[in-house]
Amino acid sequence: MFANVQAVLFDLDGTLIDSAPDLGAAANKMRLDRGLSSLPPAHYRCMASAGARGMIGVAFGLTPEHQDFAALREEFLTNYERCLTHSTYAFEGVTELIAQLRAVGLPWGVVTNKAARFTEPLTRTMPLFASARTVVSGDTTSHAKPHPEPLLEAARRLAIEPARCLYVGDDERDIVAGLAAGMRTVAATYGYLGEKADPTQWGAHAIINFPLELLQLLGKA
Repeated sequence: MFANVQAVLFDLDGTLIDSAPDLGAAANKMRLDRGLSSLPPAHYRCMASAGARGMIGVAFGLTPEHQDFAALREEFLTNYERCLTHSTYAFEGVTELIAQLRAVGLPWGVVTNKAARFTEPLTRTMPLFASARTVVSGDTTSHAKPHPEPLLEAARRLAIEPARCLYVGDDERDIVAGLAAGMRTVAATYGYLGEKADPTQWGAHAIINFPLELLQLLGKA
């Protein structure tokens, strides 16, 4: 389906790795510190792509407009930094997918809204990312997704035209950013889709329900 793709870029959380257990643990510590009970991991999972905003929303029912949100956000981030890779793992099929991309000579990289404060130690710790040609964090450029600039920065670092890049993500903002950057896009449904999310309405060029399906779209299966 995708001809002449010269590089594959991925979102991080919900696309390559399942970080929901550690994100939820950071939020639950906040609850426990206040004498509240832990919430089941499933409560946090569908909001994992929303980061601190999503986790605090689930844990305390608060939005960024609340006067206490900024302090809670920093507390959450501190907790998360301490458990960054305790229970985070690559989704089933991702390791094999990356190995196959390497085998056929396709460079790959990461474009995430996760701040470098977390992205850099996480990608250094997990062997999966040793072969990544570039990692662009949410604060690498002056904009975050859905703005296209992080994706364009990744293409510049790879010295590959955006039109020759494919971007894979599990959130609508990933597809919006990819399209705005002039890239071909794939929506991944195996990540953290919320109940109201409908990937068929995002405008992606293709949808995959399992990581290795990407190889078929690339003609590399």
